[in-house]
Amino acid sequence: MDKRIARIYRPKVVKFVLNTWPPFWGAGIKITEISEDFRQVSVTLKFRWWNKNANRSHYGGSIFSMTDSIYSLMLMGILREQYFVWDREASINFVKPGVSDLQADFTISQNQLNEIQAQTALGDKHFPEFVTHVKDQEGQVVATIQRKLYVRRKPKYRQQEVVDNLERKTSLS
Repeated sequence: MDKRIARIYRPKVVKFVLNTWPPFWGAGIKITEISEDFRQVSVTLKFRWWNKNANRSHYGGSIFSMTDSIYSLMLMGILREQYFVWDREASINFVKPGVSDLQADFTISQNQLNEIQAQTALGDKHFPEFVTHVKDQEGQVVATIQRKLYVRRKPKYRQQEVVDNLERKTSLS
């Protein structure tokens, strides 16, 4: 994340931007909630005539799109400008046809965050994986999406971490 973006990267701003972003807005995707610490996000997908497929159920691309970049954006909000965060790969398993509005909840736990920070502290790449269940109005799983991200500390922050560790070690000696 760029430092200029980091200054305005707040849950309300991100929510507004995503809800007016043409690929989400046009597909009927809406961010309904982003927690203040970016650790929880809720997304809905309205069931409309323009996002139905030939079988009169949700178009699979819209279901997949409702999960696109959400975990990356969450981690960008948590880790801020010290890290590169990108989607690396994703897969979807369609469990049953979606024929109502759909809901997906995204959560990043403290354990997941600790693991990411530990694995990337010295500049190593880390590829955390997240699973999201898209559910219909009855709470039944319609699709399961698995996303793998790329997370790495930016070079100038890697160097600072190494210097800080060396200073700690020498002060303990």
